[in-house]
This record gives sequence, C-alpha cells and structure tokens, in this order.
Amino acid sequence: MTKSTAERGQFLSLHLLETLVAVLPVRDENGSPKTIVYGGAERHMITSQARRRAERVHTRNRANAGVGPLAGRTTGLRTREWALLTARELETAHGWEKDEALITARAVLEATGLKFGDPAKKTVANLTKVLLFAPADTGERIAAHIAAQAEPLRAWRDEYLAAQSALAKPKRGARTAPEDAENADAEATDAKSLPPLPKESRTAALTALAPRDAIDIALYGRFLAEIAESPNVDGAVQSAHAFTIQEAEQVDDFYAAADDAKLERKKNALDFLDAADDAGAGMTGYQSLISGTFYRHAVLDRRQLKTNLQAAGMTPEEAAEAAIAAEEEFVTAFVEAFPEAKKNSTASTGSLPALVLAFEGERPYNYAAAFQKPVDENPEDKGGEGPAGPAGVKRLLHHHAFIGQRRPDIRTARLLTYDPQIDVLLDSLDVPEATRVNTIEDLTP
Repeated sequence: MTKSTAERGQFLSLHLLETLVAVLPVRDENGSPKTIVYGGAERHMITSQARRRAERVHTRNRANAGVGPLAGRTTGLRTREWALLTARELETAHGWEKDEALITARAVLEATGLKFGDPAKKTVANLTKVLLFAPADTGERIAAHIAAQAEPLRAWRDEYLAAQSALAKPKRGARTAPEDAENADAEATDAKSLPPLPKESRTAALTALAPRDAIDIALYGRFLAEIAESPNVDGAVQSAHAFTIQEAEQVDDFYAAADDAKLERKKNALDFLDAADDAGAGMTGYQSLISGTFYRHAVLDRRQLKTNLQAAGMTPEEAAEAAIAAEEEFVTAFVEAFPEAKKNSTASTGSLPALVLAFEGERPYNYAAAFQKPVDENPEDKGGEGPAGPAGVKRLLHHHAFIGQRRPDIRTARLLTYDPQIDVLLDSLDVPEATRVNTIEDLTP
C-alpha cells in the first residue's frame, strides 16, 4: 500500500529516551550545563533551540548531499550575511568589483526593509541586525537581478547613498542622544526621505527572500518583523526541551593540557636545571560534564506542513508528496541529529536512543508527566527503580498504554530501540497495539 496522508492523524508525536555520559551539549552564559527544576528536583536540560538547529542542519546537509527523501530539494539558510553572500555572487558569477558589489547589495537589501549594523563598525556594518531564515539561493537570485538591471540600479544606488549621507550629517540644534522612541521615529522619517528602490527590484528581492519551497522553513517556520510584505511561516514542528529523568549529575572535570615542545625539551634535558624550567602543564582548567538519561519530545503537524508548502506555491498534489518526504526526513533528524558542542572531546554525537516511540493522534501528546517524579536509580531491593534507562522505558510505555486506553484517537504506535537490553525488556512489557520496528523509516506508517 502506498503512503498516503488520507488515513493519517493530523499530529505525529515522537518520544525518545537516550542515555548520555560525560557530555556538555549546551551551556549557559557562564559555561555551565543548563538545568531546570521539575518535580522538586534539579534536572539537566538540552534546550529545544539547540535541538531544532541540530535537526535543521542535519536535514539541510543531507538534502544538499543528495541523501535521503529530500535529496535535491530547496533548503534554507539562517544568517545575517545576506549582503555579503549577494556581493560574493555578484563578484564571482557576474564579474563585479568587490567593493561596488558589497555597497550595491547592502543598499538593495536595506531599501527592501532590512536593518543593518552601525556603518562605523566594520565587523557589523554589512550584517543585518537580525538573523534571517531564507532559501539558500536567495543571494544568487538577488545578485542575478542586480546584474540584469545593473545600469538603472547603479544610478539608483548613487542617489540613495548620496541622500543617506546627507541625512547622516548632524543638524544644527539636534539632540545628540535622543531616546529610543525618538530614534525610531527619526529612522522612519529618514527612510521615507530616501529614494525608494525601483518597484521591479523590490519585487525581485522580496521574491528571493520569501520562504518559497524551502522545506526546512515549512517545517520549522520563521518570523521576520522588519519587512511586512515578506511572509512569516508558522512552523509545523513543535519541540520540547529535553531533560534528564533522574536528578542532575554533574562533575567539574579538571584538565591539564600538555605543551608538546616543553615536554620534548624535558625529555632530552642535559641536566636537572633544564628539566626544572620545563616543569608543569602547558594549560590547566575545569570543564563541567553531565550524565543522565534524557526524555525528548517533538510533534509534527501534518496539516500545517501541507498548508505551508501550498502557501509556497505548490499544488495540493505536490505539497502532499513533499510533506511525506519532509516527514520522513524530520523523523530521521529527530532520532539522529545531536547538538555538536564538545563533540570531539566527548563523542556525544555518536549516541543512539534507547527507545523511540512514535504514534498519531488528533492532538499533540507530551509525556513529560511520566517523569515528574525523578527516577530513583537505587536497586529495586532497596526501594529504587534501578538504572534510569530501563526504568524510563517502563515508565514511558506504561504512561502511553494508560493514555491510549482513554484517548481513542491515538493509533499506529511504533517502537524502535538500539539497545539490546531494552529489546529484551520490551519482550516482557505489554504495550497494546504497538509495533516493533528495526529502522527509522518504519517509524511512520
């Protein structure tokens, strides 16, 4: 039977348990692990922002590499460097001189409605003030239009920059430090005083910046307040913060980094005085590391996904086909993607989940309540539940079976494990109407 969304529930709920040892996937502003308090106990947390970015980049990289169901499809890029990317394309593909390309690209984007950093600061002068999530080929499209309309746009650019320079000169009696509201009013007035971007060029820029058929924008959404005409997208994916199902466990690991050259001198020292000069480590410090079994949850709104794809210009048939491919890739990213902080020193990205539970319903279902009481990892003969991994699986599946008896819309439950101990455990658990699968692709019906 071919896959179809006709018999599917609107929401695909995903639940995952994974055990991590001595890692640091996300940090706060002080370099410490992020935590929350839940059920009266402190838990380690991996933020949904970190999870979503890892999944989005995983999806984009596979699509760009021609791998998976989204191979060859358009994906998005979130950056402040659209002026730089457009200028680089003008320079390399259309033969423009570097400085002129950058000045023109920035002027066009600024006149379209994007705000840039302080022109006096080279590090931010050509960066937009906000990150803009747009299709990856946006810079190429804008550059192609600028190149095709080179002469009229050059004339407009010179007029625009001259007017901008004139407005930048301080007026006699002007206040040197206006309040924020006055600044905003002044910026709005100044913008109206500048020559507008030609209508054809503004349309071309807005079309390039629009979400179009970028699959990851349809999945994760975007918000752009600076340009009213550029559509925002309500994401089809809901992501929860991941948290440990047992109390937080953290160690401040002291490290000493060796200086190779120093040790070589010490090894070959001719007398004890030389060796004494080369004593000690090259660098020392502390890093926080965490361990624990994390509960993760995400939801895909299939109806919203198809709505987003159709709003981007796809026919209902095209949207249905793209939505199925996007769902398959989203599930793959949910299972496989991982934030890359400290990946080389902790090998955190190599972890595999102990259990993935996927099912459909007419509304989202978050099972965080199953872990409101933290898992007590003491042995069962001492009143505990044993190791958090197996204990978490028991709790999660018991919770699911209990909810499933009361919510008839829940269906097509599927289980995937990469842990042989959990595989044996599943044989002893009663999970009504749940199908065991061996691949990620089989998690969706």
